Amino acid sequence: MAKQLAFHIDNSACIGCKACQIACQDKNELPPQILWRRVFQYGGGNWVSDPSIPILYRANGVYSYSVSVACMHCQNPICVTVCPTKAMHKRDDGVVLVDQTKCVGCRYCEWACPYGAPHFDQTSGVMTKCTFCEDLLAQGENPACVDACPMRAIDYGELEDLRQKYGDIDAIEPLPLDRYTHPSVVITPNKHAQLSGTGTGKIQNLLEEL
Repeated sequence: MAKQLAFHIDNSACIGCKACQIACQDKNELPPQILWRRVFQYGGGNWVSDPSIPILYRANGVYSYSVSVACMHCQNPICVTVCPTKAMHKRDDGVVLVDQTKCVGCRYCEWACPYGAPHFDQTSGVMTKCTFCEDLLAQGENPACVDACPMRAIDYGELEDLRQKYGDIDAIEPLPLDRYTHPSVVITPNKHAQLSGTGTGKIQNLLEEL
């Protein structure tokens, strides 16, 4: 059994199509307001007057890239730490799950998670989150988001194997710094990507989640 299952996100290949997001919602029959996987559009730059024609403006360092984000199944999951009923727990393979029979819907995990991974289900009154498609893994199949990506920008495996293959970057903007929870993810950055904490841009599509 893997010591720590993790995702690899090839940020250089992601085109922001949201096929992974849609596949996750479809597979898990999630309502529109619950997104276990989200695709953020991050960008920045500015416009300056053209020296020869001042009334015209031209781009100056304008950039944009997409980041697919789900539960990071962190090595130090703060959601597990704050859960008063131990409903949030980490399996031997590193996958973080919520035992809904123990969950009281206090939402402490939702408030604590820097990635916004746990989501409260108003209908059932309990928390929900990415399960790493544990049912598909048990059948020897890939997580839904992995198979849905047309650019093959999402992969998964044991964390150390992914690091040896792809490197050890795990925090680019707009993701939070990795020092707090040690996320189980490896990112191949887009050429415009900025390391977390050094960002000069902002999330461009926040209204999609409102």
